Amino acid sequence: MNATPAASHSLDRRTFIKTAGGVAVLAALPGALSAASDEKPVVLAFVGCAHIHTPGFIKLINADRPNVRVKSVWDHDLARAQKRAEELSAAVEPDLSKIWADPEVVAVVICSETNRHRDLVLGAAAAGKHIYAEKPLGITAAESAEMADAISKAKVLFTTGYFMRTIPAMRFLKDQVDRGAFGTITRISGSNCHNGSLGGWFDAKPGTPWENWRWMADPAVSGIGGFGDLGTHMLDIMMWMCGDVVKVTAETRVVTGRYGECDEAGEALLSFKSGIIGTLAASWVDIADPVSLQISGTQGNAALIRGNLFFKCPKIEGADGLHPWTDLPQEQPAPLQQFLNAVAGQTGMPLVPVHEAAARVAVMEAAYRSARSGLSVKMT
Repeated sequence: MNATPAASHSLDRRTFIKTAGGVAVLAALPGALSAASDEKPVVLAFVGCAHIHTPGFIKLINADRPNVRVKSVWDHDLARAQKRAEELSAAVEPDLSKIWADPEVVAVVICSETNRHRDLVLGAAAAGKHIYAEKPLGITAAESAEMADAISKAKVLFTTGYFMRTIPAMRFLKDQVDRGAFGTITRISGSNCHNGSLGGWFDAKPGTPWENWRWMADPAVSGIGGFGDLGTHMLDIMMWMCGDVVKVTAETRVVTGRYGECDEAGEALLSFKSGIIGTLAASWVDIADPVSLQISGTQGNAALIRGNLFFKCPKIEGADGLHPWTDLPQEQPAPLQQFLNAVAGQTGMPLVPVHEAAARVAVMEAAYRSARSGLSVKMT
């Protein structure tokens, strides 16, 4: 069943890669990319191109989605819109209302700065456009809930970039949690860290506004710093597996000062409604992050170490916790691929429910409130 370790899928597939134009993110996971040739055509618009994932998304669409045509690109920064439109062989549309009114455009990809999400998401929902919006959904819990309600009312497709749900080890652990293999889960610990601040990934690049990611280290625009940027991914996994959080205690830190008062690291203690105790770590100042997830229960234990899963459960043959567990499900398509598949008519795509996306914002907002006040914050 798991006697010979297989090549594991690293948990940091969001890892930034150097490109000629700056820094980009791998937007797709290998092995699960191509669209079916018989899928119906999809016409998209990019609405905001500020996010560091944008170049990777453009490469994905150009290389792997022959059924997708990007018709229009809008961004409040005209130079950025022109650059991305050229890469997509699309037209710049400076008037958002024309995108909302265009019946040919059935879906939008929102990669704007986070403080612009609310207006763009509400506009797209009102126009009946399917929505892929980068994480986090919003700046605050209140505006995220407003967006979630609008999307639900409009009955449009939605997902966001919680790529960790596609990783085989995560899917296996989710299934085992649902099956009760761990018995009573007592604690869960998650970590998601990289060296982005140490490496200057968010430094401004004068003269190339289409490759500037500096806004991501400005909480007035992004709503979060390093802890929230990376922590939201692992928070999603922890809530996906363990349910709602009822209380948060957190601390954040400025470490290098490279981005002023923007936090670069943090840790939170999470109290789940189920009684599980959780800890969440995230930072931009780690040179390694070998232990990504641990789950401990009365009948089972799991640890993800350097991308390898170690699973111990007396009820399951071979699950001795001593060797990497390799009996895993296949990797799923990346979130943007899932979204495009769903818009093209494929059923069963595991899109992230919009109210789950909003719930992650609410918990992260509580964590930052706790860090500022030094007090625990109860979820309302």
